Amino acid sequence: MMIPSPPSHAELAALNGRFETADPSEIVRWAFERLGDVVVACSFEDLVLVHLVRAQRPDAQFVFLDTGGHFAETLAFVDQIEREWGIALLRTEPSSNARDWPCGTARCCELRKVDPLRLALAGRAGWVTALKRVDAPTRLTTPIVSVDEKFGLIKVNPLATWTDEDIAYYLTHHALPEHPLWSRGYASIGCAAVTTPPADPSNRRSGRWAGADKVECGLHEV
Repeated sequence: MMIPSPPSHAELAALNGRFETADPSEIVRWAFERLGDVVVACSFEDLVLVHLVRAQRPDAQFVFLDTGGHFAETLAFVDQIEREWGIALLRTEPSSNARDWPCGTARCCELRKVDPLRLALAGRAGWVTALKRVDAPTRLTTPIVSVDEKFGLIKVNPLATWTDEDIAYYLTHHALPEHPLWSRGYASIGCAAVTTPPADPSNRRSGRWAGADKVECGLHEV
């Protein structure tokens, strides 16, 4: 498939202005119509993005980064949704030398997330993520559409402007299944070895890399 030319700076600015108040469904529709060969990255922390995309593109390609360190509950949830919803799911594997860098060490996320995702995105025109500005201080200025220099394609964040309350309302309104760890107090869910319920109830990501100064895994850093 021929990869379309990326949006110009002027088009990106216009798109971000237009999408700032758009429904995420409109942004998803644009991504597939404009870019064509799009991959949807999903952590399965919640199912909002999967549901939005699947409603328009039942055959969309989803990617789950299997780090080898996920909670058993996360893996069971992924299995359940893949089976019951019939989604096309690609599960990545850690790089071959990841065993030398256990969860929480310096190169862990690079070898378990960044490098495997780079392979999954190779040759694609764009990727869609569930990134939201409220997720972390490092994400406050997240654009809705951008050129992702790290992976060499267009990055689309349809949920960038949504709050946690928006996510909760969508899940309830559509009666979507919830990650099983939510009922146990977890909010932002990553690898088991470095994830706890939020240390600060007002900061849902404060249970990620608890006790460390790390806030990003490298997927969304320039």
